[in-house]
Amino acid sequence: MSRGVWIRFFLVLGLLVGCAALAVNVKPNLGLDLKGGAQFVFEAEGTDATPASAENVDKTLQVLRGRVDALGVAESTLVRQGENRILVELPGVTSDAEAQRAEERIGSTAKLTIHKVLATAQPDAEPSKKDNQVLASDQGDTIEIGPTVIQGDEITGASSQQPQNSVDWVVAIDFNGKGGDTWADITGKAACNPSGDPKRRIAIVLDGEVISSPEVNTDVGCDVGIRGDSTQITGSYTASEAGDLAALIEGGSLPLELKPISDRLVGPSLGAAAIDQSIEAGIIGIILTGLFIIVVYRLVGFGATIALASYALLAYAMLVGLGSTLTLPGLAGFVLAIGMAIDANVLVFERAREEYEAYPSAGFRRALAVGFNKAWSAIIDSNVTTLLAAGLLFFLGSGPIKGFGVTLTIGVVASMVSALIIARVLCDLLVSNKPVSRRPRLTGLSDVGAVRRWLERKNPQIMKRRKIWLSISGAALVLAVTGIATQGLNLGVEFTGGRQLDYSVSKDMTVDQARQAVADAGFPEAVVQTADTADFTVRTGSISNDEEQKIEAELAKLGGTVDKVDDQTIGSSLGKELRNNALIAFGVAFLAQLLYLAIRFKWTFGLSAVLAMAHDVLLVTGLFAWLGKPIDGIFLAAAMTIVGLSVNDSVVVFDRIRERWWGSKPGDDFMELANTASVETMPRTVNTGLGAMFILAALAFIGGDSLQDFAIALLVGLIIGTLSSVFVATPLLTYLNQRFPMSRVKREKVVRTPEDSGAVV
Repeated sequence: MSRGVWIRFFLVLGLLVGCAALAVNVKPNLGLDLKGGAQFVFEAEGTDATPASAENVDKTLQVLRGRVDALGVAESTLVRQGENRILVELPGVTSDAEAQRAEERIGSTAKLTIHKVLATAQPDAEPSKKDNQVLASDQGDTIEIGPTVIQGDEITGASSQQPQNSVDWVVAIDFNGKGGDTWADITGKAACNPSGDPKRRIAIVLDGEVISSPEVNTDVGCDVGIRGDSTQITGSYTASEAGDLAALIEGGSLPLELKPISDRLVGPSLGAAAIDQSIEAGIIGIILTGLFIIVVYRLVGFGATIALASYALLAYAMLVGLGSTLTLPGLAGFVLAIGMAIDANVLVFERAREEYEAYPSAGFRRALAVGFNKAWSAIIDSNVTTLLAAGLLFFLGSGPIKGFGVTLTIGVVASMVSALIIARVLCDLLVSNKPVSRRPRLTGLSDVGAVRRWLERKNPQIMKRRKIWLSISGAALVLAVTGIATQGLNLGVEFTGGRQLDYSVSKDMTVDQARQAVADAGFPEAVVQTADTADFTVRTGSISNDEEQKIEAELAKLGGTVDKVDDQTIGSSLGKELRNNALIAFGVAFLAQLLYLAIRFKWTFGLSAVLAMAHDVLLVTGLFAWLGKPIDGIFLAAAMTIVGLSVNDSVVVFDRIRERWWGSKPGDDFMELANTASVETMPRTVNTGLGAMFILAALAFIGGDSLQDFAIALLVGLIIGTLSSVFVATPLLTYLNQRFPMSRVKREKVVRTPEDSGAVV
């Protein structure tokens, strides 16, 4: 074995040791479903100009959502209660002190304005003009300031920063065009006054309090001013204080003033048993997947399994290192990334098998190196398209949509490191020794496999029956749309809103018993949590008083006397704007993937892949409509995961089609080449699909009710996506290529030596 192989091995080992240290020493941020958090209720108080109507409360709620996101709190819940109340739940807040601080940060009015300083004044002095104000300044004196010259809506952003060579923190503020021009104008006029004159100062006021009144620097010219559409607020802030202030300014001022009504700590929305079942199912699924890969690919499969285990460590270390929130629905992103990690290894091994069969005398190490090189483009394309979707979900979405984008991004990056670096180093070590070279079957690369042999003998003409496949697909789409139109979608409480009920009971009763009682009353999807102001809080969809009485009756069977402490109507946590943002994020993600595939392949390839994606999501949605399954936040995560799985399968087939077409002769038929490429990639499709199915099947059967519907949606989506890449996307491509043919492009072959791994470590 070469020295370079051992160097890469020790580098990988060092990476894993560092990740293990990070995972052990940094506590994760757990979501509401795993750990619970704080729950606040605010009442909006209106004015004659801005009444506390449902419309204005919804606007206030959207500002609050932006403020919570700016504070870095992911996977939070914000809903309207009744006409003029807002419910806010923040994960990870587990003490009264943390809850009080969070309440102050969220509920502050945060009205920021900028004023000219006119003069110093006595503390009890009256303003010299009607619109002026006399306020105590941050510098210990009292100043008279003029009318507002820059409003909060002229501020486009704020962030906490620590200037170079300084221990203090400042808040950097960015203005829009109008605000920047005004800032340059007032600072230019202030600079015309001598140093020490109060008129040389500018006052920045937050909620009627002067938080900064700096004097314009002497290097600023008279009537020139500070340009660049930005400034800094100084004031000897700590990192935490600067971060809080920046978040308030970034979130914007509230349309309505909020009065705190109640605050309390709530327990996790999922029971300990459900969490343990889900963790157990995930571990069993990964073990079964590893065993499957070892059985199929033997020694190199063992190396890939070790890399797959390291993926979990990498992903977890990245998650806690970045301070992301860990939730159970966030498993969707990791499941997709595990599937992509398996997919990358299977692609490499199938390519290596082909290379060894063509050039057996060159040895396994060269076959493996060529396999990585030839699979590189398909792996990169499938990962980049997923990262595009994840990035857009993060930047365009909010709340759970943003959280899913973060989790998915972490998972994809970890899977690429696992598959392209760790697996490569381990497999290189395993095949680079004489005992293995004397037992070629042990490697798992000595034969292309029974499935590939069978397909080569049968040579199925899939594309000649493309009309049949597309007709079946069309019929399935009609059936799905019919289900959605006739049965309707069983929208969860996140989409429809409902009621929140607080109960106290006279006998000891666990939260798991309360969950079972509510399920027995006919509401298995209800969210049941403990609370410090009541024994249990139940959040469910819109129910009648008779249905509410059924819940009380079931609770009374074990809990004795049931006292209803509170009963509130709540709005949807996935509000109208959030739903619109999610749809926009989906649409832009589709367009971004189409554009990327058009650049990397041709627009016909991108359009075929995107249509197949939409086909897959619509079929799963239709199935849930027919079965009456809930369409909630977990289903939304599953739908986004299906998008990633679908495009991965299509990209792999398209990459082989492109390779065959570029190496074809002028008389070769595109449809025949597409058929050959589909047959050649089928073993990879089958093996990848089976590997991912073990994880999903474990989640579906032993993962508990909390993840059962999620796993079912992904299982169905995985099967449909696997089939659609060959029977929908590829037939569509052949039709489009007849109308808009793809040109043949010659490529220069780059021959790599076995020592040149081609990997970036």
